[in-house]
Amino acid sequence: MIEVDKLLFGYGKGKSKILDGFSMKLNKGSVYGLLGRNGTGKSTLLYLLVGLLRPQSGRVLYRGVDVGLRYPMTLQDMFLVPEEFALPGLSLKQYVKLNATFYPNFSYELLKSCLNNFDMDENVHLGELSMGQKKKAFMCFALAANTSLLMMDEPSNGLDIPSKSQFRKVIAAGMSDEKTVIISTHQVRDIDSLLDHVLVMDDSRLLLDEPVARICDKLYFGEQGVNEPIEDALYVQPSMLGNSVILRNEHHEDSMMNLELLFNAVLAEREKLQDVFKS
Repeated sequence: MIEVDKLLFGYGKGKSKILDGFSMKLNKGSVYGLLGRNGTGKSTLLYLLVGLLRPQSGRVLYRGVDVGLRYPMTLQDMFLVPEEFALPGLSLKQYVKLNATFYPNFSYELLKSCLNNFDMDENVHLGELSMGQKKKAFMCFALAANTSLLMMDEPSNGLDIPSKSQFRKVIAAGMSDEKTVIISTHQVRDIDSLLDHVLVMDDSRLLLDEPVARICDKLYFGEQGVNEPIEDALYVQPSMLGNSVILRNEHHEDSMMNLELLFNAVLAEREKLQDVFKS
């Protein structure tokens, strides 16, 4: 669905490049988690994918069409929920009436279902909502736009604990084999159960680009006491129980992916982890 080819991008002349020769490919029908340290270009990449920024060189192809050309047929099939945004002083119902027409596959059924999950309705006034409520309302519109590509930048920021659970439910309910969702976040515990695929970027390249199923097939995530041996561990991180560890999953045991542990391991022991997935 998406092909990113050797992107070069920086803000202003004389400043270091945020992305330099960055490439990746994304397929339809998956929820991608995009992870990286602050300043690695995650948000910039999302803006490039949706055509709001143009690269100095390289290109982004969406279904074979250059996103930088900003054709209506391309823009109407993608939606970005940025980390920060402003909404007009209208009711959600009025906002939908004004903007739904830009998205040919807009689904009022999806909008109603999403609003119900968040315990909201179309009559809420956007200008009177808290930041968390605004985020929920805008995410409902984004899902109802029913685009093939949906991108979200730090979507769980500002949401309370019940709303984070509702957010996961809403995203899962809106997925299909024809859609792709990209979630960029530092709040890894809010999304780990949603993901089909993990992307970890650093220094303008992907350090990890693997489906969750293959990650769990190759790696075992576990907890060990402080006195248990850790010599065979690929990565060790202190925890309340002693140590959180990642081991080679040589016996194909089932374990739940610890996304925070995996992210830290990829940054600290990138060669070890990459060798596991090359084998």
